[in-house]
Amino acid sequence: MVEEFTEDELRLTTMDLWFEEKLEPPVGTTFRVLVNKTIERFRSEYQEIAVLETEKLGKMLILDGVIMLSEFDEFAYHEMIVHVPLLTHPNPKKVLVIGGGDGGSIREIVKHKTIEEVHLCEIDPAVVEVSKKHLPTLSSGFYDPRVKVFYEDGAQFVKNKKNEYDIIIVDSTDPVGAAVVLFEEPFYRDMYNALKFDGIVVSQCESIYYHQILIKRMLEFISNIFELTGYYYSLVPTYPSGTIGFAFCSKKYHPLKDLDESRISELGKLRYYNPQIHKASFCLPAFIKEMLPAHLLHINNDLEI
Repeated sequence: MVEEFTEDELRLTTMDLWFEEKLEPPVGTTFRVLVNKTIERFRSEYQEIAVLETEKLGKMLILDGVIMLSEFDEFAYHEMIVHVPLLTHPNPKKVLVIGGGDGGSIREIVKHKTIEEVHLCEIDPAVVEVSKKHLPTLSSGFYDPRVKVFYEDGAQFVKNKKNEYDIIIVDSTDPVGAAVVLFEEPFYRDMYNALKFDGIVVSQCESIYYHQILIKRMLEFISNIFELTGYYYSLVPTYPSGTIGFAFCSKKYHPLKDLDESRISELGKLRYYNPQIHKASFCLPAFIKEMLPAHLLHINNDLEI
């Protein structure tokens, strides 16, 4: 069921807006943006969805009142969640994306010539449809014949897969509501089983400033499942603290030792990712390395710049 907003409700969003996001109690952040126009706003079966046209940040996708992305800086997130694992794996052919209904991760994956098949598992069809309709710079990859979309719960979807994927990318929202399960140990064990013998998982893993308890808890159980684990991050101004991190979980390949720089040229012009950023993104601030025991950061401890 999709519920449209009234004209009066739509007009309420065409103004100088503040977005508030609650983080680990008692912390929260606000983000101010001038909205020129509400392109579309409605309630899907799962959430409230809005696409706004802003003064400085281009179009923004908002889910349940939280900024998911802006055209201004989305590349810093999508290029890093995709190219770090895909350029670490020597021959990625089959990739699964869980979440990511906006299409940004798919857009980056299909740039790789080795890719034969991409599966996207998104619980809410409305996110995909609104992105195709209003965010063509992100959703272009959906029209690639190698891409197949499944509208299912990601945790249930991966349970039924065994030894199938070279890489799994968890492009999820924050751990709220239906997404909570994507930050839990059983889900990571299921992904381990869904990977081939040399597979890699990379998952959205929140901010090093505001989500330290969550990051530590996740790395503790991830390090008991995967042979190589680590944490890296990207700079994305519209996310709380301006940073967003990723858990790197690998059965075999090391993102610093096995990076194949020779394949970067096939990707065309990138706006954020380069080999230096790839390596430096695993260089963690001192306060994070103090918080996370060395045995949780196999990869980061091998960093040499």
